[in-house]
Amino acid sequence: MEKCGFIAILGAPNAGKSTLVNQLVGQKVSIVSPKVQTTRSRIMGIAIHENAQLVLVDTPGIFEAKKKLDKAMVKEAFDASAESDAHVLVIDVTHPKLPLAQKLCEQHKKGLIICLNKIDLIEKDQLLKIATTVHGFENVSHIFMISALLADGVSDLTKHLASIMPNGPWLYPEDQITNIPMRSWAAEVTREQIFLQLHQEIPYNIFVESESWEEYDNGSVKISQAIVVARDNHKGIVLGKGGQTLKKIGQEARLELENQLERRVHLKLFVKVEEDWQERSWALRAFGIGV
Repeated sequence: MEKCGFIAILGAPNAGKSTLVNQLVGQKVSIVSPKVQTTRSRIMGIAIHENAQLVLVDTPGIFEAKKKLDKAMVKEAFDASAESDAHVLVIDVTHPKLPLAQKLCEQHKKGLIICLNKIDLIEKDQLLKIATTVHGFENVSHIFMISALLADGVSDLTKHLASIMPNGPWLYPEDQITNIPMRSWAAEVTREQIFLQLHQEIPYNIFVESESWEEYDNGSVKISQAIVVARDNHKGIVLGKGGQTLKKIGQEARLELENQLERRVHLKLFVKVEEDWQERSWALRAFGIGV
């Protein structure tokens, strides 16, 4: 009998939620960067284990929100949790933020599966101390010790998730790995490269939109994307001297797109300034959240 269910992946920013989703799926569906709040909306990754289809919902990190977009992102995480069949709380053991984890556990009456992540970066005695503390939290059903980056312990988590999914038909075709529209996914690839290339030089509040997508008879595709920043000085940072930074971002994004799409990609990038775009309704609509 087939099984299928939704699994919300929750946690603080930079806990490793997107990395875990990508490992469970076996392919990149959610972007990863050292910056907090890389994931802004609910992104579904679809994995299959034996007779079970796991619909993994990678949620924005839960934090104290102030801006309109940030508040919508946090609400998105809680909404995903309420609608899911299982709930996984990812805790970065190098920065465990245990008071937040305890609060989330108390709020989830259905029970939380805890993943203590990045175990490769901590001493065993420290890890056991954190595990003992977490074991005492309310509503904790299981605890897994994993390294999402190295895939350590992920297979055991997959088996457990598959075992607790409700009976029912699969919701997606066997070869589908995400629900993200191709244009949105391509924009996310470019946004990931912006974070990777600029590091701490620019805040995370940057937005990329695929404005056009043109297919050619030879199988290649031409994509035109706008990089939206909040200030004029941010535009200069993205462009770089003589436009070299933007060129590098475009080159790396194009290579990633070609690798994932397995065809030739022509990528055109330009930068524009939209002050306080995070407070505008069109931004929420673009992310599909808060609307």
